[in-house]
Amino acid sequence: MDVRADRRYTDEHEWAKLEDGNRVRVGITDYAQDALGDIVYVDLPDVGKTVAKGDTMAEVESTKSVGEVYAPVAGTIVAVNGSLADAPETVNLSPFDDGWIVVLEVEDASGLDELLDADAYRGITE
Repeated sequence: MDVRADRRYTDEHEWAKLEDGNRVRVGITDYAQDALGDIVYVDLPDVGKTVAKGDTMAEVESTKSVGEVYAPVAGTIVAVNGSLADAPETVNLSPFDDGWIVVLEVEDASGLDELLDADAYRGITE
């Protein structure tokens, strides 16, 4: 299972990576995509939507079930990965890179400090 040290994690299996000051890229973890199985559809949110920490931002549908993607921090959605509409399996193939789901703009990036680091996340998945 791939867990990257340059990200923070939720116990709901989202990852968050701080980019460009106050922008946070979000996706689901390798553990989550493996548990879901073959992903066949990703329901993306609208750009401009404001979310609170813990709000549902997106849904990932697989051949096994539907999983919700929760906001790891509060912010405004400033980008979505539109390529997932035509290739949802990208989340399975590259959950940490090409399979990202949204980018949030946050007022205070220190909220990421409340999330799990890579070692703590490994601890809840092993």
